[in-house]
Amino acid sequence: MDKVMPVADQYRIAPDVAETVAARALTDAGVAPADSAAVADALVQTSLRGISTHGLRLLPQYLSDIEHGIANPRPVCTVVRETGPTAVLDADSALGIVAGLRGTEEAVRRASRFGVSVVVVRNSNHFGAASVYSRAMAKAGMIGWVMTSCSPRVAPFNGSKAHLGTNPISVAAGVGDHEFVLDMATSQVCLGEIRERGRQGEPLEEGWAKDASGRPTVDAAQVSTLMPLGAGHKGQGLGMVVTLMTAVLAGSPLDWELEHIESAPHGRGRQVAHFLMCLDPAVFGGDEAFDERMRTFVDDTRHSPSAGAEPVRVPGDPERITAARNAAHGIPLDPRTGQRLYGLAADYGMDNLLPTTGIA
Repeated sequence: MDKVMPVADQYRIAPDVAETVAARALTDAGVAPADSAAVADALVQTSLRGISTHGLRLLPQYLSDIEHGIANPRPVCTVVRETGPTAVLDADSALGIVAGLRGTEEAVRRASRFGVSVVVVRNSNHFGAASVYSRAMAKAGMIGWVMTSCSPRVAPFNGSKAHLGTNPISVAAGVGDHEFVLDMATSQVCLGEIRERGRQGEPLEEGWAKDASGRPTVDAAQVSTLMPLGAGHKGQGLGMVVTLMTAVLAGSPLDWELEHIESAPHGRGRQVAHFLMCLDPAVFGGDEAFDERMRTFVDDTRHSPSAGAEPVRVPGDPERITAARNAAHGIPLDPRTGQRLYGLAADYGMDNLLPTTGIA
């Protein structure tokens, strides 16, 4: 790659251009075109919503996973155990987003028939933002609940060594202005935010992390472990629930048995596990009644009294607002991700589609 973008603190890229470049790169790496398009769309939509740590920034890592035999570009995902509303899906070391989307399709299909479904995915890889899958269920008219196992980053309450993953939980329902989308780690913060603060030279918030000696630190360079949500036993408990419903239920490696995304041995998948639960509101009271209650649920919360200048938000509001802004002005990229995408575009003769200047 002999072309690089001009040096700047930030760049912006049109969503359709980013999606085209990402899909082309994945296809060139051996991923089936339909899967390439789906993965590219998931990464772009995640970045569009402002979740930069789990969006386009992950593309180079996923390409590296394919190159080094960690992710299978042409997986055969197979249901290895099932009842009517439940299934265990072996993902054949697929890219995590491919595995997550296959699991989502399976969950929606079964919930459409039985009213509720649970799909557990095993033998997968890092699947990006959990809200990709919960939102897909919500768009299908369902309530989606998604969790995934993760490699150890979090010290238990009173612990000094990383033992649990950041173990995210996402729940989504509704669409448009009345969409509810919770997507949260069970640690105080995700590792990507720690790294972003480090890149920016900014201090961490108190209570986010500990150093190698088990002491709290606000220096990203000194972080050894993250703290559980609430910095206590409740966050640890939530994290362990995620491990229970993913790794334990799927018969997969537990958090502390998983390899980190940046240091996994080549030639084999990470064996990550996912949990996807889908509920059809129609079987509980009807679609129209549910839609009306969703509007009341969301609007009444937003209109509750504010303690200051900022209005009350519901989960998903900040991302929805950010997505509208980025759709109009382009997705902001950090310099490293921007230059990587520019290099890929240059390789494919598409660099003319990218901006020639950044945002200083």
